Amino acid sequence: MIPDRYHFAVRASSAALRLSRRQAVGAAALLASLPSLAQFRVEITGVGLSQIPIAIAALRGEEQSPQKISAIVQADLERSGRFAGVDAGGAGLDETSRVDLAQWRERKADALNVGSVSRLSDGRYDVRFRLWDVVKAQDLGGQGFVVTQADLRLVAHRIADFIYEKLTGERGIFSTRIAYVTKVGARYSLWVADADGENAQSALSSPEPIISPAWSPSGTQLAYVSFESRKPVVYVHDIATGRRRLIANFRGSNSAPAWSPDGRTLAVTLSRDGGSQLYTIGANGGEPHRLMQSSGIDTEPVYSSDGSTIYFVSDRGGSPQIYRVATGGGNAERVTFQGNYNISPSISPDGQWLAYVARVGGAFKLHVMDLKSGSVTALTDTSADESPSFAPNGKLLVYATRLQGREALMTTTLDGKIKARLAGQSGDIREPAWGPFQKQ
Repeated sequence: MIPDRYHFAVRASSAALRLSRRQAVGAAALLASLPSLAQFRVEITGVGLSQIPIAIAALRGEEQSPQKISAIVQADLERSGRFAGVDAGGAGLDETSRVDLAQWRERKADALNVGSVSRLSDGRYDVRFRLWDVVKAQDLGGQGFVVTQADLRLVAHRIADFIYEKLTGERGIFSTRIAYVTKVGARYSLWVADADGENAQSALSSPEPIISPAWSPSGTQLAYVSFESRKPVVYVHDIATGRRRLIANFRGSNSAPAWSPDGRTLAVTLSRDGGSQLYTIGANGGEPHRLMQSSGIDTEPVYSSDGSTIYFVSDRGGSPQIYRVATGGGNAERVTFQGNYNISPSISPDGQWLAYVARVGGAFKLHVMDLKSGSVTALTDTSADESPSFAPNGKLLVYATRLQGREALMTTTLDGKIKARLAGQSGDIREPAWGPFQKQ
């Protein structure tokens, strides 16, 4: 019995569309009730072993701003698992202030961020900030932005990115985006939102299910599967213009698109020649190339970051396991051996980690494997995890799960110690995919 995308070999039917998402066998399992859109809130749980204590002072003039920028910055940093907030209440500082760093050392802060926000005569906002290393008594620099009200949240995320990179040496991911799917009444929608789940914008709405969104490497397009033709068909959607193009509509099912790192090719699962098998196809469509001959069902492909390898799920050994094969095809190598049911692979951008969902005693739990050592770590204590997707810096994962009987999105650090819930107040959300870094 195989849930989710895995057993996409069976053609969807009207009856199948009404089945539970985790009922086994068939594309039907992919088409359960998807959630309604609602405002997000962020709930951070857990404590990391090594966190940088940082004070994020309220920006001078922030009380007049429609977005509380300092609160967004602090939530971003805490959700990363690398920072612990230090109370900065009543600091009354901005980017020009002479800061008494000894006072902040007494408050046990290793870093301090200050700044200001003001509304200009043309209605735009001038946002400035400065970051201090309290321990080393160093000015780490700052930036200034002049933006419309609609971009204030993006500015907050970019401030968080600046702080994260200055203090960790790694690129921040807070100004990136996620995609996900909802169902409201009888309509399905594909959404693009900030990495914290806020500021959702509709990319597509349809009376038929939309599943398996996948970002192009440029972050300008989404591949996905639509059932508008009463069967699974692969499209690529341009986010800025709303235009889309048909990629795969062959006999049988067309599913599970995954982009190559250069954006020129998609790996897909097709049943045009019988059972569900892996193919590659040009990003503008064309004739697909079959990767292997397999007696089993091969699906859920995902490229390695260097483009040399495709990881996928197959039951060729009798139960769903994760395998890999060279991009040009050839013999497949089995990757997962722990447990008898492992699906939904996702590869970290540095190629070190494999995230996947394993069935453990009837529960579906998120796991991560160190591909060098083969060691496996269970990251969650929930029982219905799905669709893991790495942040573009490889330090966080977003995934879908069920909490208190409702479907929700979560992020987690790779050690599972810090989790943040991105939860709709009156609905559920599914099929998360974390987008790439965006050009500044």
